[in-house]
Amino acid sequence: MFRTIAATIPVDPDYPPRTRRLDLLMRVLDGRFYDGLRYAFGEEKSGAGEYIPIRERRPAVRYNLSRIVVSDSVSLLFSEGHFPMVDCPDRGTRDAILALVKDCRLNAAMLDAALMGSVGSVVLWLRLLRNRVFVQPLSTLYLTPTFDSQAPDRLLAVREQYKVPGKALLERGYSVAEADLGADFWFRRDWDADAETWYLPWLVRSSGFQPQVDAERTIVHNLGFVPMVWVRNLPGSEDIDGGCTFEAAIDSQIEIDYQLSQAGRGLKYSSDPTLLIKEPAMGGGALVKGGGNAIVVDKDGDARMLEIGGSAAAAVIDYCRTLRELALEAVGGNRSSADKISAAQSGRAMELMNQSLIWLADKLRISYGEGALLDLVRMMVVIGQRYRLVDRDGHPVGQFSATAPLSLRWPHWYAPTADDRQADATTLKIHGDAGHLSRETAVKAIAPDYDIEDIPAELARIAADRQATVVPSPALSRGHTPAAAVAGS
Repeated sequence: MFRTIAATIPVDPDYPPRTRRLDLLMRVLDGRFYDGLRYAFGEEKSGAGEYIPIRERRPAVRYNLSRIVVSDSVSLLFSEGHFPMVDCPDRGTRDAILALVKDCRLNAAMLDAALMGSVGSVVLWLRLLRNRVFVQPLSTLYLTPTFDSQAPDRLLAVREQYKVPGKALLERGYSVAEADLGADFWFRRDWDADAETWYLPWLVRSSGFQPQVDAERTIVHNLGFVPMVWVRNLPGSEDIDGGCTFEAAIDSQIEIDYQLSQAGRGLKYSSDPTLLIKEPAMGGGALVKGGGNAIVVDKDGDARMLEIGGSAAAAVIDYCRTLRELALEAVGGNRSSADKISAAQSGRAMELMNQSLIWLADKLRISYGEGALLDLVRMMVVIGQRYRLVDRDGHPVGQFSATAPLSLRWPHWYAPTADDRQADATTLKIHGDAGHLSRETAVKAIAPDYDIEDIPAELARIAADRQATVVPSPALSRGHTPAAAVAGS
């Protein structure tokens, strides 16, 4: 069914097959996959009286299972309670990174990137504007990367090229002839280690044309690296795109949409069933259905309502529920039901209940966290050494050290309950008293649960509080020696 509906969406032969595939997946994710179908689900006959097959109608009910799976996994990845802390032994670098992360709203950018990249890949574009850092996720639909053959994880260049109508170019400030306002132009832009190069748009129908650099819009940054991070969504692909998060659930999603639409159609039919009259029927006059109108038939005639049983709709619901379970199992979605949770569950119980979703988010942590996020922060550190970075209020964000290593501290998957926190506190105290853990390691372990951002500062406050609680006895304050001490001597 997926291929049948995909065939209704026009194909542009000027784009590579990869663009076609990403476009279809993005349509599924955004709920635009059925836009190529001409007829609504309730249209059973065309204007010529011909029957319209169901596969040519847009479903009336749409259950976007793909979007639900992606939203759940992304929420476990980069929501406010799950965003990782960037840790660094150098305190100045750590404080500066924390200030940058908050100022550029990196958690919101990473949420958008993980949602956008669920089709296979996404690009994180790092921009420096007026000494402020901005991060913008870009769809890779029209982007093509070039990697270093000797270092496959190093990005050498990225090219963006797509079609733009002449009228749209005119609105952007380009000079377009009036005869070409309805024609399509190629738009191209290149990023490399030295500059962001723009090209003057040219007509698609031009053959053998060599693009010319738009010197007015080209930006030379001389950073020495491409200010972008190319993110592959999931492992399992050797292409420039990773695996799609929801591809295995698309066919089941389409089947659910059409089955629920058919069930809704059946319920509407049950409320107004068709009247069947067997000849000889009755005398003349208009026939009006309703409880207040009697139908008089001959002794050899008959009249009845063509009704359907309610068990048919229930069977469809059970079938769709089974399809949903199978689809979620295939992609690793959240299969728990709120109706089956009778009381508050501990964080560990919630992890066991949603184990498949956690496994999915755990794989995404590798792509978007340990890979993309750390690479992005390293770029910020390099830029911070060359330029005086400031926040939105114009205050400097601090000093950076390029030699200090960076790491991520991820919080728990689910917020711990009071019992969970008590158990953690008891365990940490036992290990601390036994000398197995330092106080700094213990504070790091509970930092995500208590929103502790600066661990050294927290340790300093703990030491100050402990020192303030130690009150000398009156005898010591007057210079007298306690009796116990005299006896001991």
